[in-house]
Amino acid sequence: MRKFFLVPGIFAVFSILGQLAFGGSDTRSASETRSVGKVPTFTLNQAILTALQRNPALLNAEQEIKRTRGVIIQVRAQVLPQVTARGNFEWIDPHLQGARIFGPSTTGTTTTPGTTTGGAASLIEALPSQVREVQTPLAAPSPTPAIISTAEQSDVSYTISVLGTQLIFNGTSWPQIRGTFFQRDSAYFAFRNILDQLIAIVKTQFYQIVVNRELVSVNEQSVHLLEAQLKDQQNRFEAGTVPRFNVLQAEVALYNQLPLLITAQNNLRIAKIVLAKTLGLDFQPRRGESPPLEVVGEMPYIPRTISLANAIELGKERRPFLKQARANVLNQKEQVRAAAGQWLPTITTTGGGEWISSPTNSSWHDISKGWIAQVQGSLPIWDSGAIAGQVIQQRALLFEAKNTYDDDVRQVELEVQTAYSNLQQNQELIKSQEKNVEQAEEALRLAKARLDAGAGTQLDVLNAQVQLLTAQSTRLQALFGYNSSLAEFDRVTGAQSTYTEMFADVAPRATRTKTYYTGSGVDAEGKPKETDDSALRIPAGRSRASYAK
Repeated sequence: MRKFFLVPGIFAVFSILGQLAFGGSDTRSASETRSVGKVPTFTLNQAILTALQRNPALLNAEQEIKRTRGVIIQVRAQVLPQVTARGNFEWIDPHLQGARIFGPSTTGTTTTPGTTTGGAASLIEALPSQVREVQTPLAAPSPTPAIISTAEQSDVSYTISVLGTQLIFNGTSWPQIRGTFFQRDSAYFAFRNILDQLIAIVKTQFYQIVVNRELVSVNEQSVHLLEAQLKDQQNRFEAGTVPRFNVLQAEVALYNQLPLLITAQNNLRIAKIVLAKTLGLDFQPRRGESPPLEVVGEMPYIPRTISLANAIELGKERRPFLKQARANVLNQKEQVRAAAGQWLPTITTTGGGEWISSPTNSSWHDISKGWIAQVQGSLPIWDSGAIAGQVIQQRALLFEAKNTYDDDVRQVELEVQTAYSNLQQNQELIKSQEKNVEQAEEALRLAKARLDAGAGTQLDVLNAQVQLLTAQSTRLQALFGYNSSLAEFDRVTGAQSTYTEMFADVAPRATRTKTYYTGSGVDAEGKPKETDDSALRIPAGRSRASYAK
């Protein structure tokens, strides 16, 4: 009997434990889903910092700085000592030593038809001569050098050499090295330019989400008011106080407002997706249709007093866009010098030691060793204009870089003036719409009161509602335009020092010198301007139009 109850009891215990374990896994999976499905929330400052850490365009620009540093090391190595070790080891089977004497490497020559010299004498013996040769007495023969037989040759041979090369003088390496430093500076200023653009883009996209969120709220309020108006008209129609026309009019107004709400909601979703891409956030399949992020913040309106002339000068002095163009000009100037330096002589020296194994044995103590020294020089005498052609090309590229710099200066002036004009426009719009929203709200309140008192019409209420929605939307768009224009103004004037200080460790020391001062008083090379650019200079002589006739 005990055995009968023991078996069901064991099964019951295991079933309870299994249910508890299964319930724990469900709880854990639900918590994981909640953690994965949690939407990240960003303030404006957090969004900017995230973009600076994850945006691929900025990361690529930072890697470009590292690449140019590698170019500096590579080009600088041309003028530094270079030491190279070489070795050669050869082993020949002893059975092949005898066969090799029949090849080009045999030593000794045949002197008479009956005798041979060298290694061949040990293998082939000539037949004795049948004619007695008459020999005249000669002087004692001079000693001949000993010939190494095949049996005495070593089957191992090796050679070791260590040579060092040093460039003494040429006309191209030093200009090329200086040019690589300007290339590094250009890469850094390109990084700064992308940084400023990224900050302005993040601010604009952040404010776009805020304004779209406010537009959704405004349209939702309008829809709720129209729904309440429709319900009120339906109640009045059922009571017999208003005609059917009032109900239809309220329904049409409501259905006309719904597409605006749907469009505003779609714009809000797209704005969040665009900002997530800029921040470098990946798509999470588990979040489904939920937004990739949420933003916390409002659109502030802080009027700023700006002087256009001072803003243009600040833009010229601070913009990394101009400093990058300056670095390109200085780099191209060094390329002209490098091309012309090919006319100068090139002198190099080579020195080192060499160790050669003994031909009779492979012992390290019997090697032959010594020093090697060599000086080489070259000077182009006649190259049919090859170097001159390169110099002409590099000079043309230099003038192109200078023209690009001058055009970039005018581009900065244009961007500053455009941003300044947009700021003025949005400031005036905000001021004009502040009272307009208050008046539209008061007009809607009075229209409702008149309708309730029987002195007004439903059309007056609908018109007042449309006017209020228009005023609120216009004010929100003006706030967005002001903040986005302010972000663009900070970019074109180079006023992003708060965030650029975070990357002070990647800034070369030369970028802080007067070499990259790009104010109004200097030209493309950084030299003081000789004449005033504001004065129109007309060259003397015939114009191009006169030549064209």
